[in-house]
Amino acid sequence: MAPKNPVPLDTEVLKHVFTHNLNRIYFGKCYLDKHLEQLISMASFPALQMAMEEFWDDIKRQVKRMDEIYFLINETPSDKNCNPIKSIVKDNFCLDEDQVMPILTDMDIIAYMQLLEHINITGCSMLKIIASKLQMTDVEQLLVECFDESIDNDHLFMLITKEYITTD
Repeated sequence: MAPKNPVPLDTEVLKHVFTHNLNRIYFGKCYLDKHLEQLISMASFPALQMAMEEFWDDIKRQVKRMDEIYFLINETPSDKNCNPIKSIVKDNFCLDEDQVMPILTDMDIIAYMQLLEHINITGCSMLKIIASKLQMTDVEQLLVECFDESIDNDHLFMLITKEYITTD
């Protein structure tokens, strides 16, 4: 049997796919925004706390950008779908048990922060492709800014890990 080529998607289907995935990122970021203070208080390494404060500022900017995207595409955010990002945060990053060593909690926080940023990087990449296909230049630019911040945050958390591990 010969492989089938995908059928080109029409504009309405692409817009639906775009909005569906934007909702997932948006509500994940909103949920994280509401719970980041608790995560920051759990971190013991001062550089990690500072990185998380910076990350929190980026989240607020990203949410504002996504609000602008919703306005530009004339859509209202909808949280009716299962949201895996929210689920990760809701599970408290599996941090509900006290660890015997603070480094275990800190490394868990870093790992989950990077996991969330990787989801955001992948999601923004896909959304940028769809926005380009739909010729939504302003939307695409806002997504580039969110994407770039997520890349920077991923690198920041990797640097924090290296600093933490090599601190004497």
